Amino acid sequence: MKDKIWLSSPHMGGEELLYIQEAFKENWIAPLGPNVDNFEKDLQNYAQIKSAAALSAGTAALHLALILLDVNAGDEVLCSTFTFSASANPIVYQGAAPVFVESEADTWNMCPQALEDALKDRLQKGKKPKAIILVHLYGQPAKVDEIMAVANRYGVPVIEDAAESLGATYKGQMTGTFGILGVYSFNGNKIITTSGGGALVSADESLIQKARFLATQARDNAPHYQHSAIGYNYRMSNIVAGIGRGQMKVLDERVAQRRKVFAYYQKNFSEIAGISFLEEYKDTFANRWLTTILVDDPKVTREDIRLALNDENIETRPLWKPMHLQPVFEKYPYYGNRLSERLFEKGLCLPSGSNLTEDDLDRVATGVKRLFKA
Repeated sequence: MKDKIWLSSPHMGGEELLYIQEAFKENWIAPLGPNVDNFEKDLQNYAQIKSAAALSAGTAALHLALILLDVNAGDEVLCSTFTFSASANPIVYQGAAPVFVESEADTWNMCPQALEDALKDRLQKGKKPKAIILVHLYGQPAKVDEIMAVANRYGVPVIEDAAESLGATYKGQMTGTFGILGVYSFNGNKIITTSGGGALVSADESLIQKARFLATQARDNAPHYQHSAIGYNYRMSNIVAGIGRGQMKVLDERVAQRRKVFAYYQKNFSEIAGISFLEEYKDTFANRWLTTILVDDPKVTREDIRLALNDENIETRPLWKPMHLQPVFEKYPYYGNRLSERLFEKGLCLPSGSNLTEDDLDRVATGVKRLFKA
């Protein structure tokens, strides 16, 4: 069997092991330590944001963001419907209800008009949402100015789920830094990885200080273990943060490599009328975490491509199934024109890792082209 080509596999830069070995040498195996502190500083400097908390996962960061915004049982939170379930799950952790908002065609991210429609309708029903979770999908920034204008008009804070968009910018500013709180993910398939991990960032240092407190079991300042609030075991470990420090050194390189992968596919499929790409929207710089295509051909479907590449030991994945179609979320409100359903039906994520070789990319392209020549 041919070697496996993964959708998005980890890609080490070389210096990660130095930080891990340093932690072993100094016996900083305990959850917190110098690597955590310095990884947070690296994130702050890179994103040009005042404060960051390194956490166990992006999901943990979203959960803490909701807690910090006082989201409780019975509240509502608006959320992009076209996303991974981790964007919405923490809403339910808090006993709150997600309200799903449709995408627009230019970026596939939350539609400003659908957001305004949702806010107006929820207010008419006597429910003012506590927060908005805006997702920057596949590393393509949303229409930030328009979204923030609507959010500010109705006085609802924005949490940016930038789990997929580290290194992407809107008008030169990093995603994750526009809302009151931003979330990054360093899961194994992300543009850089700590194996598992995430971060919460904010220009409000007091929010991040509180997040760190809650993430370390909310232990009060006392010589004994005393707790006046419910806490969580959400902090990133010193060992894992060592990987992150090494990965930060190659982040810009990884973005450039992912964008190069996108350009390869775009060039190689340019003559196939049935394949289209999500173009970079004005004022945005996409990190191209995953290269996505839409397949609109009378003879070839996205499932035909997925199965054919799977037979060649090449991993692909359909675009996200919208949250309002998920069995676990189907009872919750939804606002939009069902664009995301059409994207799910026709869309496919291609192998996009920064460690793909020219031969790997040729294998993928050949497998796709073969279907359209048949």
